[in-house]
Amino acid sequence: MDPLTHLLTGATLGRAGLNRTTAYATLAATLAAEAPDIDVVASFAGPVTGFAHHRGITHTFFGAPFMALAVTLIVFAFDKLRRNRPPTPVRWLRVWLVALLADLSHLLLDYTNSYGLRPFYPFNPRWYSADIVFIIDPLILLFLILGLALPAIFGLVDREMTRKRPLFPGRGLATAALTGMVLVWALRNAEHAHAIALARAGTLDAGPLVGEPLLRVAAEPYPLDPFHWHVIAETKYRYEFADVHTLTDTIDPGGDPTPKPPVTPAVAAAKQSYLGRVYLDWSSWPLTIDLGVAPIPGTDVDPPQPAWHTVRFTDMRFAYSRLGLGDDDAPVLAGWVYVDALGQIETQAMNGRVQH
Repeated sequence: MDPLTHLLTGATLGRAGLNRTTAYATLAATLAAEAPDIDVVASFAGPVTGFAHHRGITHTFFGAPFMALAVTLIVFAFDKLRRNRPPTPVRWLRVWLVALLADLSHLLLDYTNSYGLRPFYPFNPRWYSADIVFIIDPLILLFLILGLALPAIFGLVDREMTRKRPLFPGRGLATAALTGMVLVWALRNAEHAHAIALARAGTLDAGPLVGEPLLRVAAEPYPLDPFHWHVIAETKYRYEFADVHTLTDTIDPGGDPTPKPPVTPAVAAAKQSYLGRVYLDWSSWPLTIDLGVAPIPGTDVDPPQPAWHTVRFTDMRFAYSRLGLGDDDAPVLAGWVYVDALGQIETQAMNGRVQH
């Protein structure tokens, strides 16, 4: 999920009652809820290195206790620098437990979207994703913002009328916000299963969704409408797409089918590159295409020489437009490799940046 959702979730967890267990609980929960994304520092070593480590060890059950410990040490340092003591006692084991719970909330939120995570890494490298929530869910954000903002507004009114301020305000509304988040997940999870069932049943008037036996089906979310899903259907020779409306049980064609391309020597070489290995380890719906001689969009790298081949890696889960993001020339989360005439890797790039 986006950083704001993680931070607000941590703050809401603190307000929902964790702040009654120890001083600094809300601070620790807020920091720990976003702490796993510290792995973005790996991107300074290059886009492929950043991609390789994104949602890596910091997003695992193994790493969570250590992330919580790091947050606890930061809070401990903050406490030593303060001049005034907090109004409630500091219980450092409880601060760590609060940070651990908030860190695990980060893992749960990331699991709900399509990118996924590897919670059992390094013992099990498998990626898991629920594919039910877009990376930014406006309804969840609204619940969290209201759960934190309304108690502050009500507190202003209370102070004007009574001149008293409760020690732990907003517990009820924070709990309601977290409950609302869970209800959004429950609704989207049910509609996700419904969308896949409709796609498998093939309710188009013209016949089944695809003309070949289905190997598997995925349904990817749109950010605003929990009853609108982008369906990907894989057969032996191609991918087909549709937009499924679960509220009306209807399916709209989602564009032309995409044939599975041949594995050319350039594609075979690109799959063995650093980018290829990392990308195919992560991607559950990969499409690797030999584009011939084609420039890598968004970069200042020189165009390929006439004998080179440009190989593009994409994941079909991100090959549709949610909010006008991405295009056919530069799909979201695409990877690019230049392969020379001898099968050597000349350039690797992602997100408009070259891996050096």
